[in-house]
Amino acid sequence: MSDNPFKARWSMQGNTLCLGHWEISYLDLPITLPRERRDQDMGTENIYNFMDPEDELYREGLGEDEWIVENIEWLSDVFIEHNIPLEESTMRAFYQAVNKEDWRCGSCGGCI
Repeated sequence: MSDNPFKARWSMQGNTLCLGHWEISYLDLPITLPRERRDQDMGTENIYNFMDPEDELYREGLGEDEWIVENIEWLSDVFIEHNIPLEESTMRAFYQAVNKEDWRCGSCGGCI
């Protein structure tokens, strides 16, 4: 999808990532995530290292296909609750939106 209908933002930046929560919308309408997902990383694949963001040793998380399979149950529930089409393309768009903002505990250096 070239124009992603999802917007995802992690509420904290800098050295306080672990204090944030997800702000996600679909077509500019807010989405409520399950309680256990709201303030946690999404587990998407990327390199999570504030000192060397290109160091492959710090690559972790699930790729798009694996992530969708692993998270299909709760993601489907969220889509149904918010009248979002249950289609592969919308699930991929969700992954791509959160992947850009995803983080890991320790990836910002705030706890060092």
